[in-house]
Amino acid sequence: MVRFPRPLAWAAAALLLATSALAAYPVRFEDASGREVVLRAPPERVVCVVPAVTEMIVRLGAADRLRAVTWHDTYPPGAARKPVVGGFSSPSAAAVRAARPDLVILSPLHRGLREALADLGCPLAELGPRTLAEARQTLELLGRVFGREAEAEELIAENDGYFRAVEARVGGIPPERRLRVMRFMGRDAVMTPGDDSFQNEIIRRAGGLPPRLGKTGAVVPVTLEEWQAFDPQVVYGCGTDREPLERLLHRPGWRDVEAVREGRLRFFPCVLTCRAATNTGYFTAWLASALYPDRFSPGAPGLAPDAVVSERPLDLGLEYVARARVVESRILDQVHRTLVVDLAEPMAVLSTLEGPRTGVTTVGNHGLPPPSWHLDLGEMRRLAFGVLGLDPGTTSLLFTGADLANLSVQRRSFRDLAVVALVTAGVRSNAVRTSRDEGRYYEPGTINVVLLANARLSPRAMARAVVTATEAKTAALQDLDVRSAYRPRRWQATGTGTDNVIVVEGRGVPIDNAGGHTRMGQLIAGAVYAGVREAVLRQNGIAAGRSVLVRLHERRIPPYRLVQALAPDPSGRRERLGELEGLLLDPRYAGFLEGAMALADGVERGQVTDTAWFEDQCRAVAAEIAGRPVPRLEPLAGDPDLPPVLRSALDALLTGLRLRGGQEGPE
Repeated sequence: MVRFPRPLAWAAAALLLATSALAAYPVRFEDASGREVVLRAPPERVVCVVPAVTEMIVRLGAADRLRAVTWHDTYPPGAARKPVVGGFSSPSAAAVRAARPDLVILSPLHRGLREALADLGCPLAELGPRTLAEARQTLELLGRVFGREAEAEELIAENDGYFRAVEARVGGIPPERRLRVMRFMGRDAVMTPGDDSFQNEIIRRAGGLPPRLGKTGAVVPVTLEEWQAFDPQVVYGCGTDREPLERLLHRPGWRDVEAVREGRLRFFPCVLTCRAATNTGYFTAWLASALYPDRFSPGAPGLAPDAVVSERPLDLGLEYVARARVVESRILDQVHRTLVVDLAEPMAVLSTLEGPRTGVTTVGNHGLPPPSWHLDLGEMRRLAFGVLGLDPGTTSLLFTGADLANLSVQRRSFRDLAVVALVTAGVRSNAVRTSRDEGRYYEPGTINVVLLANARLSPRAMARAVVTATEAKTAALQDLDVRSAYRPRRWQATGTGTDNVIVVEGRGVPIDNAGGHTRMGQLIAGAVYAGVREAVLRQNGIAAGRSVLVRLHERRIPPYRLVQALAPDPSGRRERLGELEGLLLDPRYAGFLEGAMALADGVERGQVTDTAWFEDQCRAVAAEIAGRPVPRLEPLAGDPDLPPVLRSALDALLTGLRLRGGQEGPE
């Protein structure tokens, strides 16, 4: 057998892979509109304006092929840092061209974009999975296109595993006991997916009964008579549906159904509810557990016994750590992941969840998947300790709703000192500004930090380490401009209100202080700061430098709402939405709005008291957009809850667009 020197072996392997990929070409397929698409070589510069397909490409491991996406693409994190070409509804043809793509992926809804790009000189493929079967076929196709067939099969198998587990738990529910469930959609009227939609497939797989209205399509209207006749027992939507749902469903007649009367209105992340992509099985399990929590509790019939499935080792580089790993287990047929760090000898720890403890030989952090969130934490602790074989008397665990697959491991060192921070973070649903927001939660933690140092920390130093880690966490959230989940338009978040820290005593040189003025404090702060930023990116797709369109969405100022004043008729809003998004793709106007956001926060904190000068700047920006003088701004942004500075900036953009469009403006 011939053995190559290692560099030559790597080169030979790379050549073999490249040759294999080329051998599969040309790739021919029929897209969603029935057109034949021919790819003569592996695409290297892809622009994708279909978020479900972007998600598939990233999870297949081909994120490096993406050159631009929409601002909706914050998940998976591999898409969060890509340039954007606008939103899904009205992507900018000019921005697509500027990316110099060799493949553009769009949906059948993008007829205007297809026409605008007809002379682009590269394939235009329409891929818009509308059913679970089409999502599976699209994954298989993308696996071929990007040479990721094995990864595609793994993702398909992952979804199938969730479906089988859910079927084992809810399949035996008789028809008369199944809940009537409707997916709410719409902004100006109550709407729902058509009978042939993937959302209704998911409802059925989750054990629910979706409506049958005799209408097909992605979104169909629901009349009051149809609503009352179906009488939903559970209504669910995505996070952006909360305001229109509460506004539309509390009108007379609409509120007289069981779901509204009993308060069974549920909300889930938009990346799960709005896409037939890679997480359909995961979301089916979450929805099923929300409908039938008793079926996802101990003692209920399931698919397989609880057990450890696999382990991924971690090298923390600390002599007193005997072993560290992330353990994947199956508990109540759901995937759980746990950070487990075994210490070489019993030590003291300080846990903000449990307080000070001694004789601890294992520390860690257990991730609770959504189908287990209805369980009491004590019950969940018992199940986790049992499956992992851990002794509660010598183990100190934190618990989190974040996924341990998104764990950030950070190490900082100076000369002979070193610190390791193990961080998980999720900030979408319960981020708070401490001292301003109302406290409603208790357990489990959401931003969790496990701290280990190659020094022996005194009790005083351990307590100071908690303070230092907390300050570093808050600095990371503020530098990322993470918003309060309660009042995101006005406040930055300082944490989630359920955060926890474990500090391990450690071994090595004695340390009696870990405050911000000490070298140990500096190392702790640096590791935690970097860990929070990376974990938030991995869990929530929140990246520094993200599009101002994303930041508007995070403040619950959706662009489609802003253009209502420009186009009262819903049929004209798509064009206006494209104009606004196109404006904010221009760095000049994006920077103007970003400055307004920062100024608005300064006013909220009392650091800026006079903003009269900013009103002059707003009029100048409006005039620049309009191409003519603007003596005063029109109150088009509307919402009285907007901070005045931010409202003025949005009025400037909208007034400029209105006048540029030839409409009459203020005298």
